[in-house]
Amino acid sequence: MSETLKVSLPGLDLKNPIMPASGCFQYGKRFAKLFDLSELGAIIVKAATLEPRVGNPNPRVVRVTEGLLNSVGLKNPGLDHILADELPFLEQFDVPIIANVAGSEIADYVETAKRISQAPNVQALELNISCPNVKEGGMVFGTKPESARRLTSAVKEVSAVPVYVKLSPNVTSIVEMARSVSDVADGITMINTFVGLQLDKNGRPELGNKIGGVSGRAIKPIALNMAYEVRQALPDIPLIAMGGIATVDDVLDYISVGADAVAVGTENFNNPYICKELVADLEQEVAKRKLNHLYDLKGRAL
Repeated sequence: MSETLKVSLPGLDLKNPIMPASGCFQYGKRFAKLFDLSELGAIIVKAATLEPRVGNPNPRVVRVTEGLLNSVGLKNPGLDHILADELPFLEQFDVPIIANVAGSEIADYVETAKRISQAPNVQALELNISCPNVKEGGMVFGTKPESARRLTSAVKEVSAVPVYVKLSPNVTSIVEMARSVSDVADGITMINTFVGLQLDKNGRPELGNKIGGVSGRAIKPIALNMAYEVRQALPDIPLIAMGGIATVDDVLDYISVGADAVAVGTENFNNPYICKELVADLEQEVAKRKLNHLYDLKGRAL
């Protein structure tokens, strides 16, 4: 793979800046049947919680215009299973793993982060303080700057690897939230989904949990602006951006507002090869433009 796409971030040496977002790739087993996961820049695996979670009531996912509305509720088999079965499967691939960590209270996050950060192929953590469809934890930390900072500091103390904080867009000022963790986190990922609601023809919520998180192409202009604002305010913090990415032009847009790398979410459900295709498309685009490195375009919109 070309040197022109390589990216270096705290704890992460990436072949390229493309990775699947947490929750949209599970733990990679189904995708590994389709292509070599070693082609990816990194993989952000599905959220891990200390105990198994059954998730929210069905239906959990519905289509909306140019996107999805989901209320999965952090369903996962629990930390013990993930450490024993899911992460070992990924050891066969030459790709950095970013483990998404969630919880209900600080003690849950701390214990999960401490243990999962010691897994041999986990090179960074993504601290999930921004899930909009769980009743406890998550957004409680993700909407209050001091709470976010306190949680991040607690996790940093026990983590064996760098910690990236995943920001919620459901706040008055995402710049304020980013600033609150900027001197304790190793980096930021942004954004998670927007709180949304969809009704059926009888005027009833379609999701079993009623509200959920909106993702997909429809949110890209808003997500792009938020990345733009955070990069202007915090020019040096490592930033992995996401929100509505479906084409190589979308990737270039995020790089242009100063993102260091990008994560692809909803489009994985529309096209399971999308991350692989974006890597190839990005390499071709850099060659076509005769760039020395992709970062020749970084921050050009600022």
